[in-house]
Amino acid sequence: MTALFALLTVCGPLLAPDSPALGTNQVFDPIAARDLHVVPGNPTAFTKREEWMRDKELRPDLHLSDAALADARRAATLVERETARRRGKPDAAALAAMQFPGIRIEPITTLFNIWTREALPVLPGDPLEARIHSFLRDHYTNQATEMDTRLIDVLTRAARKFSASRIEVVSGYRSPKYNLMLRKKGHQVARSSQHIEGHAVDFRIRGVPTRSLLHFV
Repeated sequence: MTALFALLTVCGPLLAPDSPALGTNQVFDPIAARDLHVVPGNPTAFTKREEWMRDKELRPDLHLSDAALADARRAATLVERETARRRGKPDAAALAAMQFPGIRIEPITTLFNIWTREALPVLPGDPLEARIHSFLRDHYTNQATEMDTRLIDVLTRAARKFSASRIEVVSGYRSPKYNLMLRKKGHQVARSSQHIEGHAVDFRIRGVPTRSLLHFV
């Protein structure tokens, strides 16, 4: 009892008369006094370097080792086999969607326009409909048209058949002006060529005879 009286005597003068810890009888209230110390303080202001160091410590480590990449490749192979078992044969879009980080996607082939010197890689699952029209444009007038997108399948199948990493496009779209000029120069082109309609493409594969390519097409 004597110790408690001494504690009240010491703590009492430390509180202001209007402190919420003091009641009407000026008795020290430890519950009210505790509330004075739980008020949220001001947020700590960090410098740019301190912010950078803090973010670096909290940032997850995304560096992958060779073992981790090998595990990802094995996992991708298992997923592809499971998909092939369930669906019979996975399509190109599904295979592209299942690629994991660290796996390089090899192009099926690369289309090369011998006139414009442009190259267009054909990747698995990558639609070419939006780019094939400009790629097969008339090099003479620089005009493009809506090409028949079934030509993409023809070029892709030919590349797979002959294991061609490159297909050289000799002629795609021909404008009526360019087609007429070729006829006047004596070239064997039809008056109403399918190239004018965007339904034909002339191409070649190095090392493959024209007769073999024509027979396949």
